Amino acid sequence: MAKSKRIAVVGLGVAGSYLLNRLSSDHDVTGYEMQKEGEFQAVCAWGTSKKELSKLMKPLGIDFEKYILFNGKEMVVDLGAEKNPRRIPLIGLVTYDKHQLEIDLTKGKKAKFGVKATPSLLKDEGYDMVIDCTGLHRSFLPKVKDDLWIPCVEYKVSYGEDPALGTHNDFYIKPFEGLAGYLWSFPLEKGSAFVGAGDYKKRHNEALSAYQNENPGKIEKKIGRPIRISPPKYCEPFYVGNVVGCGESIGTVFPLLGEGIIPSLQCAELLCENLYNLPRYRQAVLDKFEYFNYVYDIIKLKFEGRFSMVRHLPLMLKTYNAMKKMEDRFGLEVRMSDFKEIISTY
Repeated sequence: MAKSKRIAVVGLGVAGSYLLNRLSSDHDVTGYEMQKEGEFQAVCAWGTSKKELSKLMKPLGIDFEKYILFNGKEMVVDLGAEKNPRRIPLIGLVTYDKHQLEIDLTKGKKAKFGVKATPSLLKDEGYDMVIDCTGLHRSFLPKVKDDLWIPCVEYKVSYGEDPALGTHNDFYIKPFEGLAGYLWSFPLEKGSAFVGAGDYKKRHNEALSAYQNENPGKIEKKIGRPIRISPPKYCEPFYVGNVVGCGESIGTVFPLLGEGIIPSLQCAELLCENLYNLPRYRQAVLDKFEYFNYVYDIIKLKFEGRFSMVRHLPLMLKTYNAMKKMEDRFGLEVRMSDFKEIISTY
């Protein structure tokens, strides 16, 4: 039997809280979170696949169903005034209380909130392994060369007793020109929603203000920070010495949607499976998220104005085929007609 380790998990977001819970049964694990308990937050619309999260949480004895806030029926993709919106059927896409789930994952575990972990602090503690789950900051690993990130702002908006959330009572997104990002409105509970926007070309604040003017509601909370969309292929090294990265710190955010909940949990599980063999962990991550590279290449080509629907059709087909095989993971029907329309419009 492999010897147990003393492990520090730095950053108790989606990947860090999962690892703290998952590894504590076999190892001496301490979690560190620089924000105070109950106060940590990040830009995230809390949208995820019910089936995939239920599967990931079941071995931990957690019933994911009790965290669900809203079950979606369709995703409305706004293609502008000149075109009808695309209406994509949903198959288990929900919003859930991500914040509460992360807190519950740390309950009964060795978690230190309000503590900024530093390499020198953890060195003095003599950990066998330090897992960097600090996301964009990547605090314990070398900085990513040519890192690509998108600035984002998100509001939690209350619409009172009105049963409709502004003018949208289901999942809604509006892409920006050049696939540089999108605006979103994801329903929560009790007449509220997360409304946000992220845009590589920094038009997100203007777009968000315009949306709020058209769909007025009370802003209860405002969060802003960039999101990394460089895939794992461009976020090496994954480990240096006794430090290993997991989640967004090594690029597990799906570039097309800016969605990192499920990929980060999948990455965390790969680390658990390969805890004693980091070269194998590295290869497992690169293999698991290879399809991110196709999407990233399309987005980069769109950013640079060099994308051609004809010339880059093979790249489109690779992306579509990969996503089509994982409809349950995305929580929506993946249709080539939607994909082509969105790509050609923006």
